[in-house]
Amino acid sequence: MTAHASPPPSEKDSHFGDQSVSAEDKAPMVRRVFESVAGRYDLMNDLMSGGLHRLWKNAMVDVLAPRPDMKILDVAGGTGDIAFRIFERLERAGLPMPPGQITICDINAAMLEVGRSRAAQKFGARAAALNWMNGNAENLPFPDRSFDAYTIAFGIRNVTHMDRALTEATRVLKPGGRFLCLEFSPAVLPGLNKLYDAYSLSVVPQLGAWVTGDGDAYRYLVESIRRFPNRDTFKARIEAAGFSQVSIRSFSGGIVTLHSAWRI
Repeated sequence: MTAHASPPPSEKDSHFGDQSVSAEDKAPMVRRVFESVAGRYDLMNDLMSGGLHRLWKNAMVDVLAPRPDMKILDVAGGTGDIAFRIFERLERAGLPMPPGQITICDINAAMLEVGRSRAAQKFGARAAALNWMNGNAENLPFPDRSFDAYTIAFGIRNVTHMDRALTEATRVLKPGGRFLCLEFSPAVLPGLNKLYDAYSLSVVPQLGAWVTGDGDAYRYLVESIRRFPNRDTFKARIEAAGFSQVSIRSFSGGIVTLHSAWRI
């Protein structure tokens, strides 16, 4: 995909896809996007990626290597996709998590409602291991040093002030805590980028219109990928937030990148 990353916005300015908007307007606009697509969000992930998102998320959980004694925060994970993978990984190993060990925090109540419903259907009473919280990644409703791990998958590009979200991740992690961020990348391998551009700009919004009835929501999501910082710029911003040993792993020709770091 052709990169269109821009400098970090000022405190008063931001972008909603390719639109310049005020910072105060962005969060409500993003909230409306996810309210519109919440019910079909996971289905669209399967259709858009040909199921590859499952492999990318499984790889992130592999790197996390969760344990039952870990308190884990999954941010922008309202439908539960990452939390469920962590929970099921430990159950398969015969190591079920105690109640409340995994917290899913999302700004969007509609996404959380989908996640709670899915959890009840999949796990029944065992879903008590999952704690659901409505909250903003830039101002998390948790005390300092509360968690052993922080995960965020395909969510950080939607926040208004990315550096605030990264600083909040540092704040709520214990020293030595793990930070994992899975995100689409604007830097796709040469030869693949033109094909991916054509697919993402033309096919994805049309697919979104057919499946969710909201093609504009998926046009925004595609445009937000194009504005996301390249992998090295994002790495520097993670380091500036107080993380160390930042590593980068790319998937599927650079379409997706996993940034992994440790809280100092």
